[in-house]
Amino acid sequence: MSTWSVGRYEAVAEFISPIAVEVVAAVPHGAGTALVDLACGTGNASLHAAGLGARVTGVDITPELLAIAAAKPGGDTVEWVAADASATGLPGASFDTAVSNMGIIFVEPTAMVAELARLLKSGGALGFSTWVKAGDNPFFTPVVEVLGQPEPGPYSPDQWGMPELVHERLDPDFADVAIDSGTLTWRFGSVDDAVRFVTDESPMHVTTLTYLDDET
Repeated sequence: MSTWSVGRYEAVAEFISPIAVEVVAAVPHGAGTALVDLACGTGNASLHAAGLGARVTGVDITPELLAIAAAKPGGDTVEWVAADASATGLPGASFDTAVSNMGIIFVEPTAMVAELARLLKSGGALGFSTWVKAGDNPFFTPVVEVLGQPEPGPYSPDQWGMPELVHERLDPDFADVAIDSGTLTWRFGSVDDAVRFVTDESPMHVTTLTYLDDET
């Protein structure tokens, strides 16, 4: 079982679906465009691009999420592939466009960038979204206050929000790297809904909470 099959990832996907629309809009996606959506989750970007006429392949490491994606309206128009986004097994130089909505940022970056460069045709386009590190994050700060700062790892998702590091990672393989920023407000119907999201739905939070003991 992967982390992403814990809880109810679709609750997260619903919040970030507006970003998927923006990611697809930022890159070529018209009729006949061969587009791969990496770490596609439950398919927001894949299904949106397919609805615009692109020939879409959605890749995710978690079969449970792909099953949800395939069952959505239009799910039969996308080829769904269960694979690691950094080692898809798909033919090289076979896609005009690659996208990812809050997905590939969780994958080891060196292997991920190499796979992106391998999958895209010469002149292909890449568009993806990432979180940026916030000083006071209501979904992270309280966890740190209880559990302490996590041990620093070799990479973290919010590193993709650091422009200098983005250029360092992408410039060797990609030209005309551009970064746009924006804000997405998550609104809950009640405090109870927000608590439920953290304790029962968001896979990363649900997994983190398993480290708490009865006294914490």
